Parts: sequence; structure tokens; C-alpha cells
Amino acid sequence: MEAAVPHTATATRRPRLQALSLLVPTLLLAACTSGTAATPAANGTAPHVTGPLCAALPTGTDPGNPTFLAGQPADEALRWLPTLTTFEAALRTSGVLTDLPDGTTVTILAPTDDAFAATFSEDNWDDLMTHHTDQLRTLLKAHLITGTHPIDELAHAGTATTLDGVTITVTRTGPTTRLADRADTVCADYQATNARIHLINAVLGPLPVTADGTDHRAH
Repeated sequence: MEAAVPHTATATRRPRLQALSLLVPTLLLAACTSGTAATPAANGTAPHVTGPLCAALPTGTDPGNPTFLAGQPADEALRWLPTLTTFEAALRTSGVLTDLPDGTTVTILAPTDDAFAATFSEDNWDDLMTHHTDQLRTLLKAHLITGTHPIDELAHAGTATTLDGVTITVTRTGPTTRLADRADTVCADYQATNARIHLINAVLGPLPVTADGTDHRAH
């Protein structure tokens, strides 16, 4: 005859079994969802960047690759692109991006470090960053467009209006796109959270100071 199970043991076991019955569906749900969060790569829509500079920028699984950047806020994504240190620092110093209303989407026309080096001397740029924040903000707004626009969309429209209120021309020129008859895209169509980033090879907008041929920033 099977020994009777003490009442106290049965009472202790029942809550444990109930707890396990509640825990198992939770664990199964976690197992099903872990590692499958919606990302551009998981959805088969990994960003495709184009332009002559793209080959020199992070690709594949390298830190800062286009798929990784697609899940980052715009200001963080810019920090991962090694050719945008001057532009990223200017945006951070000015607060232009952080001052945008929550949920605002933006297209960023980001001049490379070489573009700034060709336009400003060290002294002029440092003076602008340190003492002329209003002029710096105006300059940076000339590189921002409301909405997230692929480069093909901008070229098809033919014009775009930047946050400083100026309408610029956008024209396709072979493998690149020309902006304001001044800058060409060198690696277009990076994606970030609520943003699209196009790297360009010249500084746009009203230039508070211009290069004087000496003391240029290092390329």
C-alpha cells in the first residue's frame, strides 16, 4: 500500500506547481522573442549606402556599419562615422538636434571633415564654435531638412528646403547627387532612428568665415 503523502507536503507542492505553470508560458514567450527584435537586417531591409566614400567607411559587421547605425538615434549614429567628427561636434555644441521637438524626423546633409578643412581655418572654426553660437546654429540648419528623405527622393523632387528657410536645388550627377550647386554626396542613405544621413563633400549655407589659405584644419 502506497504511503500517504502528508497534507503539509501536498500543500507546499501545489503552489510550486501553480507557479511553474505560470512561469513556463513566460519563459517560452521570452525564448520566442529573444534575439528576434525587429531590425532592418531581420526584416530583410538592411540599409544600402551609395557613393565613392562608402568603401572607406565601416561595413559588414564592423562597428558603425549601416545596419547597426539604423537602430541608433541620429546624434549617436553620427559619432560612429569617423569622417564626421567636426560636424558631429558642432551639432553637439550647438544643440540644434536636441532642440527639435520630440518625434521630429530629419534628413541630415553631413559635410565630411575634409569639407570643413577646405572651408575654415583652425582659428576661424574655433572662434565660430566658441564665440558665435547663433551663427553656428544658422550654418548647421542649412544642413537639415524636415522628414526622412532618401537621396533618390530628393533628386526626384529637384529642390529641398532646409531648416534655415532656404530652398536648395538637388540634381543627379551620375553616381552622386549635387546639392545647392556646391556639394556632392559621397556616401548617401545612412539610416538612423527618425533620421536619414547623407555625407557630402562641401559645407552648405551662409559661411560666417571662409578659408584664408593658411592654418587649415588637418585633412
